[in-house]
Amino acid sequence: MDRRLVIAGTGSGVGKTTLTIGIMSALKKRGLTVQGFKCGPDYIDPSYHTAVTGRASRNLDSWMLTENRLLDVFTHGKMDAEISIIEGVMGFFDGKSPETNTGSTAEISVLTKSPVLLVVDCSAMARSAAAIVKGFQLFDKGPNIAGVIANNVGSEGHFHLVKTAIEQECAIPVLGYLKREIDIEIPERNLGLISSIERGDLDPFFDKLGDLVLDTINIDQILELSITDTFLENKGPSLFDKKKETSLRIAVAKDAAFNFYYPENLEILEANGAEIVYFSPLANDVLPEAVDGLYLGGGFPEEFADKLAANSKTKQSLKASIESGLPTLAECGGFMYLTESMETTEKTKHEMAGVIPGKIQMHPNLAALGYREVSGQNDNFLLGNHIAKGHEYHYSTFHSDDEAIPYAFETEGMRGKKKEGFLISNLVAGFTQLHFASCPSIVDNWIEKCLEASLQKK
Repeated sequence: MDRRLVIAGTGSGVGKTTLTIGIMSALKKRGLTVQGFKCGPDYIDPSYHTAVTGRASRNLDSWMLTENRLLDVFTHGKMDAEISIIEGVMGFFDGKSPETNTGSTAEISVLTKSPVLLVVDCSAMARSAAAIVKGFQLFDKGPNIAGVIANNVGSEGHFHLVKTAIEQECAIPVLGYLKREIDIEIPERNLGLISSIERGDLDPFFDKLGDLVLDTINIDQILELSITDTFLENKGPSLFDKKKETSLRIAVAKDAAFNFYYPENLEILEANGAEIVYFSPLANDVLPEAVDGLYLGGGFPEEFADKLAANSKTKQSLKASIESGLPTLAECGGFMYLTESMETTEKTKHEMAGVIPGKIQMHPNLAALGYREVSGQNDNFLLGNHIAKGHEYHYSTFHSDDEAIPYAFETEGMRGKKKEGFLISNLVAGFTQLHFASCPSIVDNWIEKCLEASLQKK
């Protein structure tokens, strides 16, 4: 027996994240060990899950990962947990393409053989809610929509109208509701979210939300619906099995400014023999001693640009090490940090690490968003001849006076192909954030380059 459940929505903004966090908190209050997952390439919602459950939340992405690798991530992540809660992305059937379920919550529910709890925004409707649920049931035969939660109801009486209609017309249970006026809002997904979570500022919010769920949602029924006899396992060796022992150490920037990492990226590095050593650019840490590689992930360096600019010890340490050949991957925020300067939307310019000749300009609107299929450029040692998958999500653009920029990547998305990033010495940098499980050769190539660079120093 296994317990797993997808919390899906009819569309974005119907309350999936609020209800997911609330249900996780309620299950924790019942004494259960809960494992969180998020469909799609998202770093913010998993940070909520991690804070509530005390376990690192994982992304399940059926476009970036093959079925076997997705199941590998899933079975690895839920180890020793008593129930897995998978938060959906966008609307239930929304994914990579309007023509198929690829990359959608629906596809992930089928691949993981998980029952689905559909969240419906019931404000300003009663019987019409049943028509919406019926449409989702009939749209595709694969997913198992097992129950409904009514969100944004006006009163308990309103809820019973919705419940009666859905249960009569759709023959599935409505497990409960949250009122429209519950005097609680999910904290803004703003740029200070991570530090707020790390300080414990949101613990009272999580606690209160769990109590609200326990008051108006039938947790016993959720537990009953989540039971499945289907045992899942990936076919073939796991990416997380220990493969080799080395003495390699890879430094990873980790603080409120740099925190966007897929847990699997780090764990696959560890499975291949690398020791992860964390340091904080915000704390003005110098690069840890005796490291053989460096990973600067994404995050929100623009929110801390003044402090990062003032922390000269970190900047000097990174510049010296990278220019001496330290094999480095810098993604999105890490890429921005390694440039010469960053100009905020308030037109304030801050001096960055100065490794990459060029500057970053912040914009009030998104500059890039979406999935990317990625190939290497200019002898990119990480990718070689392989193709990886990742995504872009940033409000910044890179500008360089170099006439011939040594691009790190060629990416392909919905708007076609483009070259991006910067490659210099043993540094691979760019806006694209890669999922190593989409191309495990990244890790093999990186470790090989680290060993090679380490030998050259001796």
